[in-house]
Amino acid sequence: MSDKIRSTTIVAVSRDGRTALAGDGQVTLGSSKVKSGARKVRRLNEGKVLAGFAGSAADALGLLDRLEGHLKSENGDLRRAAVALAREWRTDRVLRRLEAMLVAADGKSILIVSGAGDVIEPDVPVAAIGSGADPARAAATALLENSGLAAADIAVKALEIASRICIYTNDRIVLEEL
Repeated sequence: MSDKIRSTTIVAVSRDGRTALAGDGQVTLGSSKVKSGARKVRRLNEGKVLAGFAGSAADALGLLDRLEGHLKSENGDLRRAAVALAREWRTDRVLRRLEAMLVAADGKSILIVSGAGDVIEPDVPVAAIGSGADPARAAATALLENSGLAAADIAVKALEIASRICIYTNDRIVLEEL
């Protein structure tokens, strides 16, 4: 199969001590929708960390398992675990070929983790990855700055807006909240 798999928008938002992570369910292959209800948001570290992925599902699920392992070895410290994962991802010959991105949050931090070795904590408590990341991040930031909506409501509304703009994003939303 030479068609590029495109899928997903994941958005994380923190407000008033609450953190929400939401993802859409669409998976496409070439110009066709092949699944509309994929679940790309997970709870890790006994429910204390939320994580979502964009890109190849098999690659991302393997990375989530590795993040879970790093969380255990780092006593639940998300920042240290994310840095350890990014370092491993970048330097391992097999891992660095993986095509995925992660966003993870623990109530204190929202982090974007990539195979290029990036661990990014945004300046504002909003992060987005995937095909519809730009419209979702813009919508979430605008809602955060100009409404009194809760983090979960902002995350859902941002994905709904992104689904109207990005053809690789749908409105079958899975939400997790801390």
